[in-house]
Amino acid sequence: MKPFFLFYAALFLVLTSCQNQENKFDKTKPNILFLLADDLGYGELGCYGQEIIKTPSLDSLAGRGMQFTDFYAGNCVCSPSRAVLMTGISSTFNTIRGNSGSFSGDRWMRVTLKKSEMTLGEMMKTAGYQTAFIGKWHLDDPNDVSTWAYNRGFDFAVQEQWSSRFGGINYDEELHWINGKQDSVYYNWEDWECKDEFRTELAFDYLDKIDQKKPFFLFMSYRAPHGHERQIGNKDIYADRGWPANERLHAAKITLLDKQIGRLLEKLEEMGEMENTLVFFTSDNGPHHEGHNHEFFNSNRELRGFKRDLYEGGIRVPMMAVWKGKIIPGTMTNHISGFQDILPTLAEVAGIEVPAQTNGISILPVLEGKEQAKHESLNWEFQLDGWGRIMPDGGFRQSARIDNWKGVRYGLSHEIELYNLATDISETNNVAKDNPEMVQRMKELFEKNRSETPGFPYGGAVQNYKAKDKNTLK
Repeated sequence: MKPFFLFYAALFLVLTSCQNQENKFDKTKPNILFLLADDLGYGELGCYGQEIIKTPSLDSLAGRGMQFTDFYAGNCVCSPSRAVLMTGISSTFNTIRGNSGSFSGDRWMRVTLKKSEMTLGEMMKTAGYQTAFIGKWHLDDPNDVSTWAYNRGFDFAVQEQWSSRFGGINYDEELHWINGKQDSVYYNWEDWECKDEFRTELAFDYLDKIDQKKPFFLFMSYRAPHGHERQIGNKDIYADRGWPANERLHAAKITLLDKQIGRLLEKLEEMGEMENTLVFFTSDNGPHHEGHNHEFFNSNRELRGFKRDLYEGGIRVPMMAVWKGKIIPGTMTNHISGFQDILPTLAEVAGIEVPAQTNGISILPVLEGKEQAKHESLNWEFQLDGWGRIMPDGGFRQSARIDNWKGVRYGLSHEIELYNLATDISETNNVAKDNPEMVQRMKELFEKNRSETPGFPYGGAVQNYKAKDKNTLK
């Protein structure tokens, strides 16, 4: 254990005192461990067909539970996808639909979750759970701590922070803030194999101090394999393969993430908690191509597109769930589901009423091998960030899935593309001309199955320039 973790003891005295209230639950309620990778592609795990990058811990986890083939992220990039996950509100009704929203004066700014929108942390806290969040939050205003994870339902929260484009506090991205700004700890990459090892140690320290009479909800928001972790301490892994340095780094981050997840699961086994823990693992969107070629390791298998795409490659993600005695080991499902379904699922697992705000459907029945309700459709809406990007079509992207039909439109001036995923999972054969009725159904979904939200107008923000070149309010 690194020496600087010792100072957490004082913080946890405060946490423990907050937990000494009447216990709403007994320990028969399961702990919940949610593991979220950052930009991990559908084909980057061995259990999903990866043949080069090694992921033994996650492959083993998949074999101990249920693996999903048709599970979807909330959106195709970090912030709007995580917003769907945290609120159970799907993309076209969510407050956040891009990493930045468009506002007057050519300002592209981060948009926060509304205080009226219940988060997973707030929901699980009301259900009597100890709640913790460690890692990337990305749903806040850097200058407003009330929007950070600690003030959105997590008793214990450690998160990194980025500076605002338009003034305020300048943040060092390697500084991890504890419980708002009560304390902080610095990540020095040279001291660790990778950032996810650092975050796993934070999780160990948390788990050592929980009230073992109450269930916990621990949300691990990992960094790998996001391109912005440009250096890692482990220089040996895959060094003998002769790959380009950027590809070695990418593969190393995935295998080291796998290692840290394995360590965390072993920790729960040692604590005797794994017997009563529901574990989820997934990714926030498809693979990135920042500093590496996503085709080098066939990161998306046969899927088209990658991060920021609403083709399958940008939103179809790995998903697995393990729950001893509830989920049959080694099972696989092609049930169509997504991030909006997690909140209602956890509500049912916790034995509380499903919040009215969600339009997701609990997947608890499918986990237990029972009859499962289905979505009539899934619908996504995404806005590219125009700060450093020219967007003659508004940077506005839409897609929807109805059974095996997939509709895609990039900009309102473009025709809707239509694909039959049952026969064309790679979305290479546009059959829109042969199926006008289905195209019309997709059009109606795009136009009517949505709501307005500030910063993300329907059709996007048409601009034939980069906003940063014209902005006068920097």
